[in-house]
Amino acid sequence: MPTERAAGCPFDPPKELVEAREHGPISRFPFPSGHQGWLVTGYDLVRAVLADPRFSSRKELMKQHPLVDYGDIEVPPAAPGEFLLMDDPQHSRYRKPLVGKFTVRRMRLLTERVEQITAACLDAMEKAGPGADLVTAFAKPIPAIVICELLGVPYEDRDSFQENVDKFMSGETSDEELIAAYTAVQTYLGQLVVAKRADPTDDVLSDLTDSDLTDEELQDVSLILLAAGLDTTTNMLALGTFALLRDPEQLAALRADPALAEPAVEELLRYLSVVKQSQRVALEDVELGGQTIKAGTTVILSYNTANRDPGRHADPHVLDLGREEGGHLAFGHGIHQCLGQQLARVEMRVAFTALLARFPTLRLAVPAEEVALRPETADVYGVKSLPVTWDA
Repeated sequence: MPTERAAGCPFDPPKELVEAREHGPISRFPFPSGHQGWLVTGYDLVRAVLADPRFSSRKELMKQHPLVDYGDIEVPPAAPGEFLLMDDPQHSRYRKPLVGKFTVRRMRLLTERVEQITAACLDAMEKAGPGADLVTAFAKPIPAIVICELLGVPYEDRDSFQENVDKFMSGETSDEELIAAYTAVQTYLGQLVVAKRADPTDDVLSDLTDSDLTDEELQDVSLILLAAGLDTTTNMLALGTFALLRDPEQLAALRADPALAEPAVEELLRYLSVVKQSQRVALEDVELGGQTIKAGTTVILSYNTANRDPGRHADPHVLDLGREEGGHLAFGHGIHQCLGQQLARVEMRVAFTALLARFPTLRLAVPAEEVALRPETADVYGVKSLPVTWDA
């Protein structure tokens, strides 16, 4: 599996993946363990697998890694509440109580609060500047404050919580540090669940204490929601700003017309695909793209090439904020489609628009090639830091 992107092309999928897509939407993939799997790079086939119950998300079946040979390690089933790594009906039991909390209407009602949080971050940036690391000053705190408020994590605990989540999502942490950070977050959330049961407040986690979910289940459900709500949106805000600053024409178009924010967010989601891939395991023999996927075979689904599929999008490697043909897989598809996608959309529409309005002369403070990128080993792609500046 490719481990880095081509020099000077931080927004494009690794060239090996693009070449695989050019040879066809599905190809054989040899895992380090020797397992012969499949790599799916075309939009239609990735979408088909995501919607097909014959392909499983169950954790105990995920024995293959594209970069690491796990050897004979037994993978346990998903912990109670770890619903992303379950199939129906277990998956639906956890997801169903959450769906109503993240509807389009509910998330749009949060717009004013997201605007307040964004304005406060921009005020602090402006006061401390010119010059800032956009990741720490803008991209991290906005989704962190929003998701912590939504779920009921006390503000004073946010920084330590964010630090630990960063450690187990960065792709650069030692196994020892990763386990320690993960355990610390689980312990914290376990204590928070107990506190919410004893003294409910106006937040999603308190609401869920009225469901039939146990403390352990609520702890893992909360971990998934918080980690996903922090890391993905953070990287979309930072990498999205980087992409806009590298494309003056598109940047000028968005700055001139704030009404472009909605299609701009969809295009950035498609173009960047920060969640790069996922895996499924065939539960039975399945015909896919003219190939037979044998039962027990692992399939890698490449979102970043699916979203750049020329069969789906004209000039797919071009960032075009006015692009009219919709449809991307940045939030996945099927029963595991991202639960918080409407929240992420609200945050991005508000944040990008406010950032560009506040700082009309915003620009990179270092050459583009010096911007530190997250490694391909990270689950979510992005930048480690983004030094920017502007005219005072």
